Parts: sequence; structure tokens; C-alpha cells
Amino acid sequence: MGDRIFTSHSEYQSMPSFDVVSRTEIPEVDNAVQGAMREIGTRYDFKGSSCSIERTDEALTIHADDEFKLKQVHEILRTHMAKRKLDAGAFDFGTPEPASHNTLRQKVAIKQGIEREVAQKITKAVKAEKVKVQVAIQGDELRVTGKKRDDLQAAIALIKGLDIEQPLQYVNFRD
Repeated sequence: MGDRIFTSHSEYQSMPSFDVVSRTEIPEVDNAVQGAMREIGTRYDFKGSSCSIERTDEALTIHADDEFKLKQVHEILRTHMAKRKLDAGAFDFGTPEPASHNTLRQKVAIKQGIEREVAQKITKAVKAEKVKVQVAIQGDELRVTGKKRDDLQAAIALIKGLDIEQPLQYVNFRD
């Protein structure tokens, strides 16, 4: 008797909900790259080197003279990302590959959106804990709906406790 049958879509929308997303602010990535490039340009140990970082769409390309310089560029880039409050988990560092003139090139993917496997892992974990919410995968985002605000907050706490490397944001909280 306590279970209600939803008669319309708008009635369903009035339930408390929030979205779980994973978004990386591209302008902040650009600022971090520019800061890192300025530092590389002024540092004495990089004098005469051809190290660089470029962004195209949702990927970075790092060029470095050798393995040692590549590690230094990583450190500089990570420092500037941290200053810009960018989570290192949002960046997927690929395998360095040889480039022209005996240099190294490395692709770094900027993660946007929640991958399907991660979304399914979150959904399974919420169901296993029997939190009274529904989790719906909507493209590269998740919509979590429940009858009570406390249930939604319990779901957020549960998701935060999961071992997920990718940074997640909790947005569009509706009562």
C-alpha cells in the first residue's frame, strides 16, 4: 500500500535528486599548461631544451628531450594543475613514445564524463548497500533519485567512499 505508482513524468521529476558528473574545466587546464610552459621557459635546467606541452581538444601532448626531462615536465605540470585545483585523476597519462630527433612524446587524455564501467560500479555499489535511491545512467552522467534528502546524502557519502580514481562532482541537487 505504501508503494505509489507514478502517473506522469513530471510527478517523478518532483522527487529529490542530484546528478553525479565528471567534468574537467578546460580553461583551467589551459591556465595550468600556460603556467607550466612559462616555468619551463624560465628554468635554467631547461635552457636550450625543446620541451613543450600542447592541448588539442581533450588531450595534452608533452614533448621532452629525454626520460629525465619528461619526468620534470610531469612534476611541473602536476604542480600547476594542483594550483588550479585540477584533480590528477582527471588525466590519463599514456605511454611515452619516441618522436623525431631522439625526443619523447606522450599523450595525456583529459577525462570528461563518467565511463560506462565506472557508472555500473557505482550503480552496483548503491544497490548492494540497499540505500533507498534509484541510480539511472544517462549517457556519461548518473541521476540519483530518492524520496528523502537523507537517502540522497547517504548515497553521496557511499559514492565518495568508493575507490574511484576519477574526480566526481555532485550537481543539480533538487529537493
